[in-house]
This record gives sequence, C-alpha cells and structure tokens, in this order.
Amino acid sequence: MAADFLQLDVRQAPPGQLSQWLATRLRDAIADGRLPVGNRLPASRVLAAELGVSRGVVTEAYRRLGEDGHVAGRGRAGTVVVAAPVGVTTAPGPVTAAPATGTSTPAPVTAAPAAGTTTAAARTSTPAGATATPGQRRYEFPGAGELFVPGEPGAGVYDALRAAPARIDLSPGLPDLASFPRAAWLRAERAVLASLPASALGYGDPRGTPELRRAVADWLARNRGVRADPAELLIVSGTAQALGLVARVLRADGVTELAVEDPGSLGARQHLRAGGLATPPVPVDAEGVRVDALDATGARAVLVTPAHQFPMGVVLGGERRRALMRWAAERDGLVVEDDYDAEHRYDRPPVPALRAMLPDRVIYAGSVSKLLAPALRIGWVLAPPKYRDALVDAKRFMDLGSAALPQLVLARLMGTGALERHLRLLRGRHRQRRDAMIAAIGRHLPGAVVHGAAAGLHLTVTFPPRGGGPGTAPGPAGPGTPPPEPAGPVDTRLAAAALARGVKTHPLSWHAQPPCPPGLVMGYAAGGPGTVADGVRIIGGAIGRPPGGR
Repeated sequence: MAADFLQLDVRQAPPGQLSQWLATRLRDAIADGRLPVGNRLPASRVLAAELGVSRGVVTEAYRRLGEDGHVAGRGRAGTVVVAAPVGVTTAPGPVTAAPATGTSTPAPVTAAPAAGTTTAAARTSTPAGATATPGQRRYEFPGAGELFVPGEPGAGVYDALRAAPARIDLSPGLPDLASFPRAAWLRAERAVLASLPASALGYGDPRGTPELRRAVADWLARNRGVRADPAELLIVSGTAQALGLVARVLRADGVTELAVEDPGSLGARQHLRAGGLATPPVPVDAEGVRVDALDATGARAVLVTPAHQFPMGVVLGGERRRALMRWAAERDGLVVEDDYDAEHRYDRPPVPALRAMLPDRVIYAGSVSKLLAPALRIGWVLAPPKYRDALVDAKRFMDLGSAALPQLVLARLMGTGALERHLRLLRGRHRQRRDAMIAAIGRHLPGAVVHGAAAGLHLTVTFPPRGGGPGTAPGPAGPGTPPPEPAGPVDTRLAAAALARGVKTHPLSWHAQPPCPPGLVMGYAAGGPGTVADGVRIIGGAIGRPPGGR
C-alpha cells in the first residue's frame, strides 16, 4: 500500500521495521523542508489506512519524532512539526523516481469482471472568441449529427457539447460537482472575510496571494513530491490559462512547436495553437510517450501528462521517465507537465511528479478543477528560473492577477486539512462509480477494451475489429498504433447516436491527430453508480443504430 502523503510506499520498508522506516522518512521530510515547522501531520488512523498498516505503526513513528523534539501533539489540532533536525541540510536536488512497480503502466484490460480502474479528465475548451484554424469547424450549438463529424473539431466544440441537452453526462473531465464542499467553503470564506484587512481588497501581486502560494507549495511537497519556494509559484486561472501563458512565453523565446502526446487532450492542443504554437504529435504506448518518436520530431519542447496520461490512462514508466530526462538534457529541451488529476488514484501507488526529478527542465502545471470545481478557475504554474519572470509578466499584462478572495478561501481549506478530507471522501465515491462503469461495459459493450482504470475520473474504451455497426472499428485496440484504414467516422457516429439518446461522451478520435483506433472517452465522476451504468447501457444500445441510419 502507498499514500500520496510524501509519496510513502511501505514496500520500501525493511521487514519488521515499519515504524523506524516511517519515522526516518518523516524526519527526512522535515529536514529538507517538505514538512516545514508548523505543518500538521495526517491523523494516525488516516495515514495508517492509506498505507495499509496498523495504527500502532504510525503512532509509534510519531512518538519517536516527538521524543526527538521534531513534532508535538496539540490536542484537537493534531500532531504538528515544531523543529527541524539540528545540523541537517539537504540539497534541493531531484527526488528519485518511484520504483518500477510504482510507475509501471497497468495493461489495458478486457471489459469484464475483474477489470482495473479509472482514468483522467479532459481540458477546458478554447475561448469562444478564438479563431478556428484551417480544417476546423465552428459550431452554433448544433444537433448531435452536426456536432460529431469526421475531422478536427472546431474551437467551439466543447461549448456546443456542454450546451447540448442530455439526461446523462459522461463527458471526461467533469468532477462530482454535487459533492462540492459548500459548507466548508462557506465557513472558510466567512473566516477569511472576518479577518481580511481593507488593503487586501486592492490590486495584489500578479503571482497570487502569498497565503495560497504557501498553501500550494505545502500541498505539492506533501502530495506530489515537489519542493518549491512559494515565491516561485504563479497562481493562474486554471490549466487552460497556464497553457496560454506558456505558449506566449515560448513564442517570445523563439520556440514555434510544442510536441504533444497522441492521443492527447484536444483542449490542450486548441489552447497551444491559439497561442501560435504548432503541436506535432508523439505516439503513446503502454509505457507512455515515446521518447524516440519525440526526438524524431525535432521539437524543443513537449507537453506530457505523466502521472495519468490523457486519455489512455497509462503511467509514464520509470525507464521512459529517465529517457525523457535525458532528452531534455541532451537537446536543451523543455517538458511541460500537466498534472491534471494525479490525486485521483485507486489501484496503484502514487507516482512522483516529473518536476521532482528535474526542476530546471520542467514547467509544472496543476489546478483544483478536478479536486473541487472548474468554476473556481484556480491553478498554478511552477517554472524553471529561465521562464519564471516572463510568465509573471505575461500574467500581469493579461489580467493583473487572479481574483484574491477565492485564493484566500482555498488557502484556508488547504491549511486546515479540509481539502485532504474532501479528497478522501471523493476517492471512495469515485471507486464505486468506476467499478459500476467497468461492470456495465462488460455487460453492454462486450469485447471493448478498457484503458486507464487505475486512476483518474474517466475510462477510455477501444473497440475490436470491424464487425458491423458504428461502434465496431477496424484496426488494433491499442493506443499509438494506427489502424489499417481511417476510422474517424466510426466513433463520432457512435457518440452522435449516444447523444441523440440523451448521453454525452467524447469520441476518442477527437483527441488524436493521425487516424487512431476508434473508441470512446467516458467520465464517471459526475453521476451515481446507477446513472453511470445506465449511460453505458444506452451507449451499448446505440451500437449499430446511428441517427438517421447513416
């Protein structure tokens, strides 16, 4: 078992020495600043449950740290770090990647009984005012038959799909909005307003409020293995704005191409192209992005989703991570890491962020869109020194900085542990919904192959070779391997048939640049298990019966 907290993995503990191992790992984190003075440790029962050990193991580790004077119990406030080890200095070098067992990619599983788990979420769409590139279509909220057409979707396709009426929404990237912690948010907002000085209501630092930058730095250290000074963080309006700012800064630096995973997020491609960058595709296989193919593109920069690739759900393997880092060092390359839903995992250990391995070559981006709600429009960017000031300038001249009040409320939620408690609640619900979707796929989409079930908020399914009907596709089911004949119309027709019957989903071909094996990308976080299963049942019934019989 493993925990997101400090990327702890009990498989690394020597036999019979769990408490000593845990105390050492915590002591190291206090020494190197990942657990600064004043930081609260997880409740012993919570950490024990995440690690799959007895509560006594954790309490004994805390007791040893208390005897050393590093932590102290504060009653209802929990166990708090009170002092760092004397004379210990740890260089802020790269954090070693998790062992191969922690980063290996779960192989695709045939939709059936014991299939694996979940996968991630899609990106936000291009702003409505963006110009469609050649070959793209524009949409004015069309019907299902017009929305899902062969070829590259236009800039307004996400807006059109969101506006389309449907009984069940299985769109990827949609979190459980009904579970938004309204009461906790309201309490935090009242507390913030009660103590907020009048001066805080004026124009602020374009980097974001100091409170949120400190809270995010702490969150990244605890949950993603990333060490950062709060002064290095830039608060942005979600990952969408982060990509737009990165595109602007790279263009100014002479970069004209940002390679992207294929299949990979349509929304991310749209934002990068709107920023003036070309997006050459790099195939993804069972170990993640193919670094040899990346090298062949000649691109100096690449966008990756290493912890949970969108949309196929694979994890960038240990050897592939090292190859990507070698590419960056040898080619003077830059990696843009979209860590969009790494917190949502169910059947695998946590995977450290790439930023933890090579901070001088990685621009790291994250947000709370999948943790809380996209409507908050809060994200963050952590860039190497070369690009840090340019990104701050780009943010300053774009909007003078993100809204301060939501930042302060979020900082309070993070600082009090409310966000971590919310995440633990969501994981249990998401696991049930994912399991319901996998079971329904086994019943209603027989032969379909499920990808990315171990983490995230969505599943991708690919279909077997052609056997008739819009949902049965030519070509192999695996990602990164082109089919023997173009298959674009197949999954778009199936998505159109599903929407005509009241179910929203994405065709896999939306997220691919060359022709790819047909499939669907289906989110399961937004509805209950019964709703998710009913949506899959309707999709299964739509196979072979597209609107108008086309």
